[in-house]
Amino acid sequence: MKETDLIIIGAGPGGYRAAEYAAKQGLKVTIFEEGEVGGTCLNVGCIPTKTYVHSATFAEARERMSQVVPQLRQGVEGILSHPNITLVREKAVFGKTPLLLEGLGEATPIIIATGSETKWLPIEGVKTDPRVVDSTGLLNLDTLPKRLAIIGAGVIGMEFASVFNRFGSEVTVIEYLKECLPALDSDIAKRLRKVLEKRGITFKMKTAVQSLADIDADVILMATGRRPRTEGLNLERLWVGDGTSGIAAGITLAPNGTIPVDDNFQYCGNHNSQFSILNSQLPKVYAIGDANGRQMLAHAAEMQAVRAVNHILGKQDNIRFDIMPAAIFTEPEAACVGPTEDQLKAGSMVNGLPVDIPYVCKKAFWRANGKALAMGETEGMLKLFVTPSGPNGQKILGCHAFGAHAADIVQEVSVLMCMGATVEQLRDMVHIHPTLSEILLAAAET
Repeated sequence: MKETDLIIIGAGPGGYRAAEYAAKQGLKVTIFEEGEVGGTCLNVGCIPTKTYVHSATFAEARERMSQVVPQLRQGVEGILSHPNITLVREKAVFGKTPLLLEGLGEATPIIIATGSETKWLPIEGVKTDPRVVDSTGLLNLDTLPKRLAIIGAGVIGMEFASVFNRFGSEVTVIEYLKECLPALDSDIAKRLRKVLEKRGITFKMKTAVQSLADIDADVILMATGRRPRTEGLNLERLWVGDGTSGIAAGITLAPNGTIPVDDNFQYCGNHNSQFSILNSQLPKVYAIGDANGRQMLAHAAEMQAVRAVNHILGKQDNIRFDIMPAAIFTEPEAACVGPTEDQLKAGSMVNGLPVDIPYVCKKAFWRANGKALAMGETEGMLKLFVTPSGPNGQKILGCHAFGAHAADIVQEVSVLMCMGATVEQLRDMVHIHPTLSEILLAAAET
């Protein structure tokens, strides 16, 4: 067996999951990471943000973040200490004498899992105004801003708006679109926004920021999305040869900077090199997670890692990438799986597939649930989309909701969808009383 059977670039959720899974399958793995293991999610993303979500004060949040992040990072270090894994704490780049291919066979598969970085809008003053930060900068603040302006009402913007409002900051959210959280059903998103407005958050919808000088705030958070971190890898110089002789037969990025891949997450674009005859000599290159831009979620990256390694091993799996639940940890939280009602009405494309299916919308509300009343969490609504009645029952198409523990309820729907369950089958499933999961059962019974 070769010294290395698989090369992975990046030790975020996708990278370390690929390394762990491949190592357990008997492959010798070399994984490159120039920064901290765990990637954006663990170090400056979803995990630190959740310590803020579940803390009562700003000071408590910073203290908990300083404890939780190192503990989880240590856990990832433990995963990467597997005897079949070699962690190289250097930046991997392609070239004539590339670090990652030196001394290795040309056919060694490569998984690119380099994650993403902040997408900065070309607004006047964004590079010079000291008030401007991205999510990493906001998490690094050691004092609570009195006035916080957030540009962008996507997941990052809405989560921080909810958190800093609870901490006591005066929060204003500025959004170009007519509604927040565009991936969420517009009815659910509007109701969630109205709840947050009642709590004191100011929303300026359908507003384009022309100049930061017009924003009256102590801190301005740029929360306008993320872009793949694919620059600096010299992908165009992927080398075919023995390290001293050969040709550059590189990878062509899509216009948005992503690496185009097929359903196995293997690179499927055109190679730069005119020497197409040598394409068969190129190592198999895969891109997972934010690097391919398909579904920019940590759990998507982890499952894409499994699919890529399975393809390398020649194994089949039944992972449903068309069923991808997601959550927004505002207060109350929101979650979704499957198409929105707007998409169902319009016959839009969802995950590359046309949505043109007759549907029925079933609704339920937190205020009618005994556990929600007992918890004092009565704000919430669930929409369950199903096919019309027929001889084979009503198939579940999706679910969008906001309210306490909405993510847990939507996860149940995601499991049911993966199993091809019908509403009739859901009605026959016993749900513990009293629990919030009974909200889903109530929707099924309408």
